[in-house]
This record gives sequence, structure tokens and C-alpha cells, in this order.
Amino acid sequence: MSDTSSQRPFTERIKTFMPRTSPLNTSQQRGMEEFASRYELKLSDGLLDPVKVFGRQAPLTLEIGFGMGQTLIAMAEAAPERDFIGIEIHKPGIAQLCFDAGTRGLTNLRFYADDAVQVLEQGIVDGGIDTLQLYFPDPWQKARHHKRRFVRPDLIELVRRKLRLGGRFHMATDWAPYAEWMLEHMEAAPGFTNAWAKGEYYPRPDWRPVSKFEMRGHIAGHGVWDLIYTRMD
Repeated sequence: MSDTSSQRPFTERIKTFMPRTSPLNTSQQRGMEEFASRYELKLSDGLLDPVKVFGRQAPLTLEIGFGMGQTLIAMAEAAPERDFIGIEIHKPGIAQLCFDAGTRGLTNLRFYADDAVQVLEQGIVDGGIDTLQLYFPDPWQKARHHKRRFVRPDLIELVRRKLRLGGRFHMATDWAPYAEWMLEHMEAAPGFTNAWAKGEYYPRPDWRPVSKFEMRGHIAGHGVWDLIYTRMD
């Protein structure tokens, strides 16, 4: 039976995230008050025109679930020739990104405070992304929650459509069962090829900054697995 989740109204779809709340600290409050309007993109504005938003034509990286934003900020600083868009629904993370980007004066970074599936469907043109990043997503460990994982056939196909030919889908996780799940599903996904070697994980790339989350995982003895797949058709 085919997966019809992409045809359902958003309110009836299986969500890949769990909303949570926590109070903002002083810098995060400042981030929202002073900088959010500079960096926020809205789905109500329709399909994204990167040239209009960033004032130039440049490779576009989209990150799903940027957490507190440290990795995305570091990558935007390290690659001023590229443009970056992050997607996050956790308000403290959004606020921290705004503060860090605003106080650094970054011009090649924007964000959506929306569900990633909606952003891909409603905000991004087909073939409009150079790289899509999914770093340390919720692994949804219980078997009954596996349907909530972002790496699943219908969403893999959505990612494929939004990537340009030759574009890359870069995933990283510290949860071994989810790494195996990602590898199995991506190896079977039409239109993608493993950027390292068939059936193998990608060696940890230097361009992915080490986040506080990853450092805590290393201290706790967790492994980390990277997977990179290239859109071939």
C-alpha cells in the first residue's frame, strides 16, 4: 500500500517533531526583540526567491532542526560564499540563533520557525537546494514511533525533489539503530547514490562543526555516524 501521508491535511499528518517550551534567557530575549525580523522567513510569503532574500545567486544549504544554532552559525561564518537557511520550532533555539547571527552581523543566514515538511512543500522550489542537512534528529527510539522519523520513503522523495541534480543530503546521528535505519532506507531510495561507497557510512567530514550535543555524546561513549547521498536524477 502506498504512503498517502503527503496528501493529508497538515493537522492530520504524522509529525516528525515534538514541540517543547522553555523560558528565554537575556540574550535570547534580545535576539527576538532586535534581530528576529531581520532573519525570519515566513511561509505566508510563498515560494522562496533566494536572490531576492540574499541579494545574490549562491549555493543554498538548508538545515532541518538546527537546535541552538551553533553548528549553523559556525558554517555560515566559515562559508560566506554560501547562503544558509535553518528550520526550527524550538523558540529558545530560534532566539539564540537570532542573537548570535545578529551580533556577528551575518548576512548569509535566515530561518523558518515552521515544520520542515511544510517548508519543503510550500517554501522551496523543486531543485532549489544545494545541500540539505539533518544533524542529530530525534531518533524516535520506540518501534511504535518509527513512523515519525524524518528519514522515511515519502520524505526522502520530497528531499530528492527539492535538491538540485548533484545536490547532497547529509545526515548525522549518534543513535546506532537510527544510523542503520538511515543507511537501509537511503540505499534503497530511488534517485540517490552513496557519496562515499555503497552500503557504507561517510567518514566524519571536517566541514561539520562539532556541536555541544555531539561533544556530550562522545563523553558518554556514543558513536557518531555520517551519511551523505547525492541526487543523481
